[in-house]
Amino acid sequence: MTRTQIAAGLFLASLATIIGAYIFEYGFDLAPCELCLKQRIPYYVGIPIAGLAAIVAQSRPSIARLLLIAFALAMLIGAGLGIYHAGVEWKFWEGPTACTSGADNVSGVTDVLKAMREQAVVRCDEAAWRFLGLSLAGYNVLISLALAAIAWWGAAKAKA
Repeated sequence: MTRTQIAAGLFLASLATIIGAYIFEYGFDLAPCELCLKQRIPYYVGIPIAGLAAIVAQSRPSIARLLLIAFALAMLIGAGLGIYHAGVEWKFWEGPTACTSGADNVSGVTDVLKAMREQAVVRCDEAAWRFLGLSLAGYNVLISLALAAIAWWGAAKAKA
């Protein structure tokens, strides 16, 4: 495979992943939490990088190679965010208080009002959906790592 083909494939796979996230959000009414939204950022960065790499791969192979490395790094960051989020869901560690605090320990009017406001927040520590034991955060880890590996391989081995 050429770098052009690899970069175009990464562009399409990343775009499909984000579209999939929106399908879960709007089609299945699974509102994203704060950490879910943060996991999208590497895709928002990576999609244009992969697209640009596909465009310049023929004429500027060294630039395309650097762009594929940058894409791989973005996806590794995405995998790290996914691991963090999955760990929060499995209660391995605490997540951000903005999306993991509940109304469990309320006392007084101020606490009740605060708890009511927080109830609208989508919790980061509860997986909204699982398939084969993995949440969307877990699948994001797998997808991000696969995309990073392909990008790295494309940067290292593929022909211009």
